[in-house]
Amino acid sequence: MRFFIRKKRQPPAVIIVAMIDVLIVVLIFLMVTTTFKKPQQTLKIALPESTHATKAGVSEHPPLLLSIEASGNLRYGADAIPVTLDRLTSDLKAEVATNPAVKLTLSADKNAPVGQVVKVMDIAKDIGIKGVTIFTRQPGAQ
Repeated sequence: MRFFIRKKRQPPAVIIVAMIDVLIVVLIFLMVTTTFKKPQQTLKIALPESTHATKAGVSEHPPLLLSIEASGNLRYGADAIPVTLDRLTSDLKAEVATNPAVKLTLSADKNAPVGQVVKVMDIAKDIGIKGVTIFTRQPGAQ
């Protein structure tokens, strides 16, 4: 009789250290490539009331946003960057040069100086912006 001597098979060796290294690299890759949403800066603006107030809709070219605080300070864009009237004029001219159909949306506090609102509207008209709208809220809305 002939007996075969079987060799014991060893289970495959899993190198844990190498696997952890690969997982850390994948984790770092995912963290670096993930886009984080930048939180929007908020301003406390009390909008004036209007019975004809409408909700802002989505359009092909979103309007330029200009906020006027109660103290009369101007903030331009979605990031609410503080600007002066001179800088606002140059920024609006650049926007009109790239897109002649651009619209301007004012978000003025109800206690904002009316003179500041009129100055901004005059600048927009002089530059050639055809659509200037002002945000309002419906009576009783928060």
